Amino acid sequence: METRQYILSPREAYVAAQQWRVVKRSVDARQRELHVHLTVLVDEKGNPIEKNSQLPYQPPVYQDVHSAARSAIIIGAGPAGLFAALTLIEQGIKPVIYERGKEVSARKRDIALLNRNEGLNPESNYCFGEGGAGTFSDGKLFSRSKKRGNMQRVMEIFHYFGAPDTVLYEAHAHIGSDKLPGIIKKMRECIIAHGGEIHFETKVESLSTFHTASADRSRPCRDKNFQLSTTPIILAIGHSAHDTYRMLAAEGVAMETKGFAMGVRIEHPQALINRLMYHLSKPHRTSPLIKYVGNASYSLVTQVEGRGVYSFCMCPGGHIVPAGSSEGTCVVNGMSASHRNSPFANSGMVVQINPEDIPGNDPLRGLAFQEELEQLAFMQAHNSQFSTLNSQFSVAPAQRMRDFVEGKPSKDLPPCSYLPGIVPSRLDQWLPPHIGKRLQQGFRDFDKKYPGFLTNDAVIVGVESRSSSAVRITRDPETLQSVSTPLLYPCGEGAGYAGGITSSALDGINAALKIAALA
Repeated sequence: METRQYILSPREAYVAAQQWRVVKRSVDARQRELHVHLTVLVDEKGNPIEKNSQLPYQPPVYQDVHSAARSAIIIGAGPAGLFAALTLIEQGIKPVIYERGKEVSARKRDIALLNRNEGLNPESNYCFGEGGAGTFSDGKLFSRSKKRGNMQRVMEIFHYFGAPDTVLYEAHAHIGSDKLPGIIKKMRECIIAHGGEIHFETKVESLSTFHTASADRSRPCRDKNFQLSTTPIILAIGHSAHDTYRMLAAEGVAMETKGFAMGVRIEHPQALINRLMYHLSKPHRTSPLIKYVGNASYSLVTQVEGRGVYSFCMCPGGHIVPAGSSEGTCVVNGMSASHRNSPFANSGMVVQINPEDIPGNDPLRGLAFQEELEQLAFMQAHNSQFSTLNSQFSVAPAQRMRDFVEGKPSKDLPPCSYLPGIVPSRLDQWLPPHIGKRLQQGFRDFDKKYPGFLTNDAVIVGVESRSSSAVRITRDPETLQSVSTPLLYPCGEGAGYAGGITSSALDGINAALKIAALA
C-alpha cells in the first residue's frame, strides 16, 4: 500500500488526523509559520484511506504457557522485562518475573506519600515497581536508537494494550503518566492469563536467591523447580538498582564504567516556551494553535570544553518529581500527563560524563559519583536557612536560571511544579565545576539560539543524576549473554544497552528471541 506526504497548516492536519489513516506526523517549526508534515495511506487512485476500527497491523498471538516445557526467569518488570515476557509467551516459553517493587496501583500510593513529604519507600517509588521508571516519568515513546529490531512493533504492542492511535505515527509519541499505568496493568494481566508468573516485592539477593519482602524470608529459585545452570535469566534491573549492581560485581559478573550524564532539571513557564518555539508574538498557553499542535517542546545541544551539554526528557505541560530511591539523597526527574496541560515546561539539562572524568579503575565508580552528588544536593537543601521546609523529606535545592549563570544568590524563587517544595540554594557554587561551569555556558549558548530562554522566570532544580546508567554489564554482541556468566542476558537501560522506554522494550524483545533460538 502506498503513502503520500502532505504539508498542512496545524488546523488542517488536526482535522485530517481524525479522518485519515496516518502513518507519520511531525510538526515543522523551523520557519516563522508552522506546518505539519503528515504521511497518510492512499488507495490506488491516490486518495487518503479513511480510518476504521480494524487494527492497522497484525496483532500479537500469545500462546498458553501454563505447562510449557521451557521457561525463563526475568529480573525486573520494567519495559525490558515486560516486553521480554510477552515475547517469550509468543514463542511458547513460560516467563517468571521477579520485581522488587509493588504492582502499579500500590505503587501509586507510595508515590503520593513521597510527593506529600511523608517518606520514601526504597522499594516502591518513581524508580522501582511495576513498569519501571518510565511508568510515572512521562511515558514518552521517542527513541534515537539505531538498534536492529522493529521499533514500530514496540509501538504496536503499546497500542494493542490500550495506548492511543497517536503512538503509531507521532514523531515524538507520548502516552502520559496518567494513562501508562493502566496499559502496564493490562500487560501484566495478559502475561498471567497465558501462564506467566509475576512475583512482586521480591528482590534478587544473588543469582540463586530472591528475597520476598511480604513473607520476610529467602526463596531460592529451586523452590519453583528452576535450575540456574540450565534456566536462562533476563536481567532487566533498571538504571537505579545500585545495590544489585554491587551484588552482581561481588558475584563476578563482568561490567564496566560507561559514559553517562548529570546536571539539573530546568523549568520555564510553558507560555514562554510556546512563544520561543512557535515564533509567537507574545506568550501563549491556550491559543487555538496549542489545541492543534500541543504545547511546545524543545531539544537543545551544544559543546562546552569538549563535552556535550544537552536537554533530556523534555516534558511540555509537565511536572518535576522526586526520583530518589534511597534516603539522604535528592534526585529529580520530569513527567507529564497525557494532556500535557500544566502551566510549566521542564527538562533535564545535563553534561556528558566520560569514564576518564572519574578517577580510578573501579567499574562502579560512576555509581559512587552519582550518589555523592545526590547526597550533596540533599545536604544543601536541608542546610538551607529556610527551616520551615528543612524537615520535609523531598525538598529540593533551586536557583533562578539567570542568577545561576551570573553567580548570584536567588533571594526568592518563582512558582514551580515540584510538589514537595524547593528552597533557594547556590547551585552555581556547589555543583562540581566540570558540570556547573559547562551548564552556565550551555545556557548562554541556548539563549543565542532562542533569545529569552535565559531568564530569571525559569528555575533550575537539583539534581538530575539518573538520565542513564553509569554501568554496562558486558555481553556478547551476538548471543546477548553476559561474557562472564552463561545464560545471563543483561538488557535494557540498567544493563547499559538502552536509553528509554522504547529502546529498553526492544532490547528485552531481542533478549527473549535469543533465548527462543537456543537449541
